[in-house]
Amino acid sequence: MNKFKMCITLLCALPWLYHMPVSAQSNQEELEDELKMIMAENNGIGMAVVVVKDNKLVYNKSLGYSDLEKKTPLKDDNIFRIASISKSFTTSCLLKLVEKGEISLQDNVSDLIGFPVVNPNFPDKVITLEMLLSHTSSMNDSQRYSSLDIINPAKNPTYAKSYSDYPPGAKHVYCNMGYNLAGAILEKLHGKRFDVVIREQILTPLGIQNAGFNIDSLDHSKFASLYVFNSKTQDFTKSTRAYLRLDTKDYVIGYSGARFSPTGGMKISALDLATYMQMHMNYGIYQGHRIVPELASCLMQKPFAKVSDTRDYGLAIRIARDLIAGETMIGHTGSASGLRSAMFFEPHKKFGFVVIITGMDHTMQIDGYVALQKQAINTLYDHFIQK
Repeated sequence: MNKFKMCITLLCALPWLYHMPVSAQSNQEELEDELKMIMAENNGIGMAVVVVKDNKLVYNKSLGYSDLEKKTPLKDDNIFRIASISKSFTTSCLLKLVEKGEISLQDNVSDLIGFPVVNPNFPDKVITLEMLLSHTSSMNDSQRYSSLDIINPAKNPTYAKSYSDYPPGAKHVYCNMGYNLAGAILEKLHGKRFDVVIREQILTPLGIQNAGFNIDSLDHSKFASLYVFNSKTQDFTKSTRAYLRLDTKDYVIGYSGARFSPTGGMKISALDLATYMQMHMNYGIYQGHRIVPELASCLMQKPFAKVSDTRDYGLAIRIARDLIAGETMIGHTGSASGLRSAMFFEPHKKFGFVVIITGMDHTMQIDGYVALQKQAINTLYDHFIQK
């Protein structure tokens, strides 16, 4: 056993040596032991979980390490890059403008961004904002998605490779470029840098201070290290890509927004992400304050595209019937180097979960979810919701 995995195994086993018999433990002690064992079985390094029930935060816990080499325990205020859950922040802001009548979901993306966004295989088919947000635009990530130059015909002679051989609107295929484009559209409409728009429109109204897309505005001491597990060598490698400083040289508002990665660059703690989740659980309201219009939040949760027999996709939101048996959960997952995140809620029954994990063997899957992720969520559900 490698030394990293041994550390995690010992961390998870120690409570069993010193706790009283299971029959005498509290429910929360039992739960913590279960979560630690799930982590050990799946090679997890750190895990932050939050449970909301009856619209109230009822449980949160941070387990494992924020820095494995230094043996620094993960804490509740540690910040993670949460990957694709970030997409919903972009959409929340865009739909605020839709509700005001300033833009429409049927607007031509070419008009919104100011250069042709057209699938050359289907030049007469308009790509709309709705298609971007529901991953039905026919764009793809084959040339990556770090800059709009990739899809700009004036900048890239091979731009056509970023379009698929089916017409816009025909089917759902996940595309990160679409959301980096949406982020640039958002900042062009506001006339402000993307990170500033998200802070002003979402984070500040929610009372969330130490979160955002720009690491220069955050407390770096709170960043949780992300670890990639190699199932072949059974070793962990610290990711160096999670918290990169942004190059703002020659930044053009309304074009350079992809540098902030609207598709996956939000840095936030599990507790603050749960605050954001509660806002959408209540269709735009948090603690009596309207943050996002009700119509906007409802639209995000409405099925726009069929993904499979058990999943639909709204606007930056998934509708999942395969996460918890018998429940239809609303939310999103995130996947980045060394990290898996999940934010799912049931808006009618008013419960939800945030689970953020580092390390783990991502090849171990259950119904398309990383095993540690799905097992942790179902364990939390069994302890707090099903009882």
